[in-house]
Amino acid sequence: MAKKPTPKSHKRSAYASDRGIPAAYEGETVTRRRFMELNALAVGGIASAAFGLPALGFAVGPMFSKSTESVWKGVGSPADFSADEYVPKVITLVDDVGEAGKTTVYIRRANPQLDRDEFAQPFVAISNRCMHVGCPVRYVQASQRFICPCHGGIYDFQGVVIGGPPVRPLDRFRTRVVNGVVELGDRFSVTDALDEMYRPRDPSNQLKGLWEYLYPPRPTTPNPRS
Repeated sequence: MAKKPTPKSHKRSAYASDRGIPAAYEGETVTRRRFMELNALAVGGIASAAFGLPALGFAVGPMFSKSTESVWKGVGSPADFSADEYVPKVITLVDDVGEAGKTTVYIRRANPQLDRDEFAQPFVAISNRCMHVGCPVRYVQASQRFICPCHGGIYDFQGVVIGGPPVRPLDRFRTRVVNGVVELGDRFSVTDALDEMYRPRDPSNQLKGLWEYLYPPRPTTPNPRS
């Protein structure tokens, strides 16, 4: 009578025996614990890519974008503006959207004793969009301050933050005089020291240190240095 084959014994692998890993036998290449670890790492990698790749594209995108052509808008004669008082002018930033595409700009003649030479702008044109959350500010001549009614933001005569939650000075517009007419060009953002021009950043975006790279400009905004 033929002998019944004896069941093959399941010998624990030396790797599992040395490390005290349960349910690991000769022939197994991945333990259950190791399998769960690999799954966790894969899920973590997918989640990181889901958050990291869009942020990387947002930061690198402007490097490969093309600047749009500047559009200059006339706002009056040079005689309409003085160096010690702002004159409000309404311009259209976006066509074909009615009142929603308009904004108020406060304009004065540049003062060589006050304004920095780096910008080389004949006039100072300051945006009325607050750098906290974008509410419209208004200029008060009696105090020579820009005031935001929404959250108490206060800017000095040059548009630099002196109170409230705004994170940086008010944006500005490039200016020039052509055929006796003051014209406004591209909008640009400035640092607290008013010493450098940046492509426009959104309200609440800072321009200090690492924040400059975490909050890059929109790819469609023109370069103010162009």
